[in-house]
Amino acid sequence: MTSKKLERVAVTGAAGFIGSTLVDSLLNQGIEVLGIDNFSTGRIEFLKDALDNARFTLLNKDLYLDENLVAEFIGLDAIFHLAANADVRFGPDHPGKDLEQNTIATHKVLEAARIAGVKKFIFSSTGSVYGEAVVVPTPEDAPFPIQTSLYGASKLACEGLISAYAESFGIQTWIFRFVSILGPRYTHGHVFDFYKQLLKQPDHLNVLGNGHQK
Repeated sequence: MTSKKLERVAVTGAAGFIGSTLVDSLLNQGIEVLGIDNFSTGRIEFLKDALDNARFTLLNKDLYLDENLVAEFIGLDAIFHLAANADVRFGPDHPGKDLEQNTIATHKVLEAARIAGVKKFIFSSTGSVYGEAVVVPTPEDAPFPIQTSLYGASKLACEGLISAYAESFGIQTWIFRFVSILGPRYTHGHVFDFYKQLLKQPDHLNVLGNGHQK
């Protein structure tokens, strides 16, 4: 990431699929890790090895509800912000959830990082920010289309906040637009849904749209 070696970092969403894998990797590099998760979807068993490591500390916190993050962030070299509501399909059933758990929570983490003097911020965004892209294959610098999910819109708002904090306060930021990451500890998502569908009906697969989309 940079020439300066990271010594102490925080990982939000530490008990999730990607978060717990990142925690293990950071610990294996000798980095001290503060893991934060509210366990709404994260699983404590994913942190089994981390909890046996003296360099790991776990906090059960809700980033949207908790107001006391500054004290936790003082002395950190970087924050990996992975915590989010990732329930894309049911966003319209809970219209405020993506705003609260993604956008507002991200602002709270950014503001706490600013006050605590943390100068590196790494964020997990999503390919969903491209919505129904006009250009396929879609390059990273493609114009943004109309957003097709509250989740994608909330993540795009997070990206805007992060960019503004980088410009305004000199924080180094990295944004990763993940798409369909698979591996151990993967628990939900469209690939998982397809797998379960095919187990029930090996000769029939339901997809969104008319089957001709890219």
